[in-house]
Amino acid sequence: MKMTQHARIRSQQRAIPPILIDLLLKFGACESVGDGATKMYFNKAARKRVKTYAGALAGLIDAHLDVYAVVSSENQIITTAYLTERIIRH
Repeated sequence: MKMTQHARIRSQQRAIPPILIDLLLKFGACESVGDGATKMYFNKAARKRVKTYAGALAGLIDAHLDVYAVVSSENQIITTAYLTERIIRH
């Protein structure tokens, strides 16, 4: 998936490695944020899928799964960041 220049800069500034973004796109949960964009994050089920996929490396990865990405309707990553508060679903 393509990343905007903004997303590349933010990922680098926030020390979010590309492997976390790949895992997020493969296993993450989605939530609409308006204008056709979605927020992808690791909920409990997604963390379990990552743990199954990563096997022995799961313990090392688990501490770094508090990230999210906003993806546009054109399937382009707009930005990435760390979760600072819990996502409340209605």
